[in-house]
Amino acid sequence: MEKYPPDEKISIGDSVIDLNMSLQVPMVFAGDRLDCVSEERSKPYIPWNKFIEIRPLLITKAEVSFTFMQSTTLVDSRIELIKAASRFYQQGWMVGTAGNISTRLSDGSFWITASGCSKGELTITDFVRIYPDGRVESSANLKPSAETSIHQCIYTLFPEAQACYHIHSVEANLVSGLAEAGKLPLPSLEMLKGFGIWEENPCCLMPVFHNYLQVNRIADEIKSRFSQNPPKIPALLIRNHGVTVWAESTEKARNYIEILEYIFRYMVGARQMQ
Repeated sequence: MEKYPPDEKISIGDSVIDLNMSLQVPMVFAGDRLDCVSEERSKPYIPWNKFIEIRPLLITKAEVSFTFMQSTTLVDSRIELIKAASRFYQQGWMVGTAGNISTRLSDGSFWITASGCSKGELTITDFVRIYPDGRVESSANLKPSAETSIHQCIYTLFPEAQACYHIHSVEANLVSGLAEAGKLPLPSLEMLKGFGIWEENPCCLMPVFHNYLQVNRIADEIKSRFSQNPPKIPALLIRNHGVTVWAESTEKARNYIEILEYIFRYMVGARQMQ
């Protein structure tokens, strides 16, 4: 690195043998064992599991670098949102500019994807910050997602929620049409244990809401129904629209989306076999 100094130095590694290199650069992408060693050495780093997760961050490394250098630990939760959105985009669950994801901060505000942004090419600046008093903070005059009111509703109803993910998948829309009286019975699959349901042949009804043109009406209905009858799992469907989940962390929210998509695929496949 001393012999061939680049204009900007970054390190991408996943092993303890990459530590010396990582200690010499300002920005580190650490995976596997390197992240543990980095924490022991108090070295700031951005976590990764697969190389494809790093691509959207490298596209906007200037913005990431600024945030990264402001503290000794990585605190910008937008990076986790970028990784999740890229993952969902690759699955075909957030095609075009569809869907929206958010994460709550310690002051009660939350970052949410801006309206009209491709979820496969998000950068740090493609988010809008919503404060508890309704104030909006953004760069380049971005507008918050059209479903912001739903996220606000979820965070108000469930104080423990730290992330809220909403995607548009084919299977979610198909199974929403199977609901009756605003409820969709989920099959008693082993995957329900991912939601903490440890019962034999559990009865799990997923709430389904009408897809009003005015999103505020959807949020109002969610607030009304959940205030009286909280759902068994932290998830809901909007008919012919998409699925929304919330969780105590961005990691759990991602897992919940993947579990539900598995269940939805099973339901569609089982119906085709009838």
